[in-house]
Amino acid sequence: MALNIFKKLLLVAVSVVAGCQQPDYAIVTGEKGETVYVEVEVPGETVYVNVPEYIEVEVPVEHGSIWIDSFTQPMSVDGIDILWVIDRSGSMNRYNAELLAGIEAMLGALPTADWRLVMINADPDYAVNSTIFPLVPGDDAADAADMLATLSPAYKEEGFNSVYEYITNNPYSSTWLRPDAGLLVVFVSDEEEQSDVEYSTVAEFMTWYQMQRMGSVFMASVVNQDPSVSVCSYPPSLIDVGNRYMDATSLLGGTIVDICDEDWAPGVTDATQSIDPYESLKLTHVPEDPNDIRVFVNTVVNYDWYYSATDNTVYFTVIPSAGDLVEIGYLYIEPADTGDTGQ
Repeated sequence: MALNIFKKLLLVAVSVVAGCQQPDYAIVTGEKGETVYVEVEVPGETVYVNVPEYIEVEVPVEHGSIWIDSFTQPMSVDGIDILWVIDRSGSMNRYNAELLAGIEAMLGALPTADWRLVMINADPDYAVNSTIFPLVPGDDAADAADMLATLSPAYKEEGFNSVYEYITNNPYSSTWLRPDAGLLVVFVSDEEEQSDVEYSTVAEFMTWYQMQRMGSVFMASVVNQDPSVSVCSYPPSLIDVGNRYMDATSLLGGTIVDICDEDWAPGVTDATQSIDPYESLKLTHVPEDPNDIRVFVNTVVNYDWYYSATDNTVYFTVIPSAGDLVEIGYLYIEPADTGDTGQ
């Protein structure tokens, strides 16, 4: 997330003697020289307190931007339910080989037990009525090909609504989906996500999706990327770029694969491995000053981490608990003319 206004986070060491009527400390921001006074009351007996506290002051940024990388810590899961939500419009037939190879790669990367995988149509009218029995450990690429063949051609590209309809309104889904397992959704489409019924915005869909499985939800997308970075021989039209899929996937720190990539396997394998809890997070950008990195867990400042400049990664010395919202903020210099609008 890139911001035009840098919300300066200031660490204050507060020394207080109980009963003092005036604060005996102050801090000064580096950019503007603004003095910020903090008053702390300590009732009871006379004590000496050292209180670390963050104070937020908005000051204009003369250079650089603040970036926030974030994730919600998933639960440690023993099982994983997987939905491949596949666009079955006519233009998608050319990707059948890559699709099946990607699913085969996922089957090979999954643990040897306790996973279930179903392909559903990205058309909610079909997804809500699907009664396909899931693939389970022991099934192979041939079984995956047979499953793909059962998906009817359809013209809608509404991945969000299809997931909602399948999980919420399809009676068959409850016979195999497990409320105590993790949930991984993989969207595959060569067009933009077009849901306009239940979840017409990414935020609305993600609010619902992240409430599933107590937050142990994951996502990947195999879609058209922006023409400036697409690996397609003929870059896609802007209206066919899967921005909504990519925005949703990025919110969960998921994997995005260019649909024109000849080999989806590495990306799909990464998506499979992302079901493990975060023990570290590679930052999106290189911080201007590592000393300015601030880590918050559920909006509270956290110190149980260290930064490695070698791989631009924050490592947690105490692993955040399941359901914790972790936010890592830092100042970085945005490259000129990149078109980077934040994430």
